[in-house]
Amino acid sequence: MKRIILLLVVATLFASCGNQKKSDKSAAADVVTVSILPQKTFVEKIAGDDFEINLLIPPGSSPAAYTLLPSQLKDISRSAVWFRIGYIGFEHSWADKIKQANTKMKVVNISEGLDLIADKMEQHGDHVHIDGVDPHVWLSPVMVKQMAKVILDELSALKPEKAGDYKANYMRFVKECDQLHIDLKNQLKDYAGRKFIVFHPSLSYYAREYGLEQYSLETGGKEPTPQHLREVVDIAKSEGIKVIYIQSEFDREHARVFADEIGGKIIQVAPLKPEWEENLRTMTQILIDNF
Repeated sequence: MKRIILLLVVATLFASCGNQKKSDKSAAADVVTVSILPQKTFVEKIAGDDFEINLLIPPGSSPAAYTLLPSQLKDISRSAVWFRIGYIGFEHSWADKIKQANTKMKVVNISEGLDLIADKMEQHGDHVHIDGVDPHVWLSPVMVKQMAKVILDELSALKPEKAGDYKANYMRFVKECDQLHIDLKNQLKDYAGRKFIVFHPSLSYYAREYGLEQYSLETGGKEPTPQHLREVVDIAKSEGIKVIYIQSEFDREHARVFADEIGGKIIQVAPLKPEWEENLRTMTQILIDNF
């Protein structure tokens, strides 16, 4: 009798361990990590609330210089996949520690294959080596549509039973991206070649998409030198530009000095807002109002 009871206890323990492993695996499949807020919006557009989304860079923090909190490593350890933008400074500096926090987590660069803006691109054998990549790809509706396909494929692999639903949501989101692109193009068609000045060069892809020219005070992630500041002031004066755009995540002091030099003003924009479509429409109208 004692032997039978012992066997039953052992069997129960094995079953419990098996169920725990299954539960842990299921839990991991329900958590994904993203770097910035707009990515959270893209995942939700495709999967609704099917996934718990772990955001690495919180609102108000600079993606170029953010430092991970120890508590965030726990959330990373529960994630099945990390959707990287690909070239944000934070992603490079913290990549190793993030991977160490969860060696089983898949890392996906959603910028791969895009037509990137870079300081230097060189062919090395069968691949291209790129330096100084501008990471702000999420501010182009055309590129977001391409990135959304990568997100769709990964989420569908995590939950194959929901793949059909995700595909339908993705197709709706693609139509939204297409309509947004058409609307912005129509709004800006009469402003082709117009110049604008920003502190941080976050609107490079947006400017390229809609025929505008962006000039920035910050270069290579560094604060402007007196020489560069003077060059941009001269551009502003020759073009009659009276506005500098800045994000809340950056120090306003250099922008204030610049605005004083040109007798202009500072206008705050928010490229990292989660209301992605609405935000692009708002920024477009702000630019038009100040051309």
